[in-house]
Amino acid sequence: VQLQASGGGSVQPGDSLRLSCAASGRAFSFYSKAWFRQAPGKEREFVAAIKRGSNFLYYADSVKGRFTISRDSVKNTLYLQMNSLKPEDTAVYYCAADERLITSQIRTASAYDYWGQGTQVTVSS
Repeated sequence: VQLQASGGGSVQPGDSLRLSCAASGRAFSFYSKAWFRQAPGKEREFVAAIKRGSNFLYYADSVKGRFTISRDSVKNTLYLQMNSLKPEDTAVYYCAADERLITSQIRTASAYDYWGQGTQVTVSS
């Protein structure tokens, strides 16, 4: 599967953005799907995920209640709706997918085989 992330931009604190991750190749429904982010000088960190074959959603504590992950199976696209953005949300956001990981790996970047190219989100006043 090939992943193409988009939707990043520069916004002010409190604003919203919606990121998209378009998948091509095999149907996205076969994969567990996630968003990660990486700020300058920091390691890539988990943001949110949907486990393959499940409607259960996983979130990092830092984004819970502000971000929502969703997918459109018809459009083969993953989304991340980001509300009440904060300066600490500034990072490059990556979508990722994998068809074999188990639940305990859902928050682990190294467990994902497929990655999009990243989209920059900057939150600043």
